[in-house]
Amino acid sequence: MATAPTGDDDLFDEFLSDRGHETETVGWQQEYNKKQCPECSGLHDTSASECTVCGWRPE
Repeated sequence: MATAPTGDDDLFDEFLSDRGHETETVGWQQEYNKKQCPECSGLHDTSASECTVCGWRPE
């Protein structure tokens, strides 16, 4: 599941990294000429900064 990082997510990422797991920052996906939300797959114009479907936003 993709979520925007918070303080607790940073701790969780550190916990995983310490145990050999890779973590990465999640951002918009591209779908043709639109941005696609990684959380709910909602499509938005390229100028979008927040998902209007689920409220997700990149960090």
